[in-house]
Amino acid sequence: MLFKKKSELEVLEEIVSSTVVDKETVLGKPLPRHVAIILDGNGRWAQQQGKPRVFGHQAGMFNVEHIAEVASGMNIEAMTLYAFSTENWKRAAEEVAFLMKLPIRFFDRFAPTLMRLNIKTKVLGNKEELPEGLQTAIRRIEQMTANNTGMKLMIALNYGAQDEIMGMVKKIANKVKEAELSLDDIDSKLIDDHLLTKGLPPVDLLIRTSGEQRISNFLLWQIAYAELYFTEIPWPAFKEGALLEAISQFQQRDRRFGGVKK
Repeated sequence: MLFKKKSELEVLEEIVSSTVVDKETVLGKPLPRHVAIILDGNGRWAQQQGKPRVFGHQAGMFNVEHIAEVASGMNIEAMTLYAFSTENWKRAAEEVAFLMKLPIRFFDRFAPTLMRLNIKTKVLGNKEELPEGLQTAIRRIEQMTANNTGMKLMIALNYGAQDEIMGMVKKIANKVKEAELSLDDIDSKLIDDHLLTKGLPPVDLLIRTSGEQRISNFLLWQIAYAELYFTEIPWPAFKEGALLEAISQFQQRDRRFGGVKK
């Protein structure tokens, strides 16, 4: 008897459908304060369905709204999503052009949800290099949600951790040069205060979707003691059950922060 070989998409659908974790059990245990996610697999997810890569990017952006609402409902304190890296400019010009326009429409669509859920939103990265229309949309959404007191939602656009760290070093070095600081003033708290994530707790859980197992220049300082979780599920298919599974796995980790439990 011949068995039909399952397609990659069918295998992924089985993984998604098998991700069943009791939500109340997860909520009954300590939750990560800060969850960071590398949103990977949009283009591959679309191509597996015979559709253009931009279709996947659009589905992925809509999934940001879904996961943000789920995380907010779980009282996660902060969530940082890696949407576009400083290296992503190397992609095809047509794809990059679409990615620069997509957040503008998304922020307009997402604004009522952010206000309803009391979510404060900020974009991390070199915003000056983004198109003017996108910069305007970013300023609008940041100003609109500035006084919200619920979950902090950070979206990394044109972000690279090495650039962030270099910028931090230059700021601190300039203050030492101008005698605003001394070398003895430099400690981890001072570094935290000069990063783009100032005011956020360190990342507790870093998730990467779609099977790749690397950090890709994301929050290198902030993830020093984060628990890493990699899943085969592509970002557009990463729904509530998948997030609960990731957090459930986090809750089973033995976090010692370099020490040894007695």
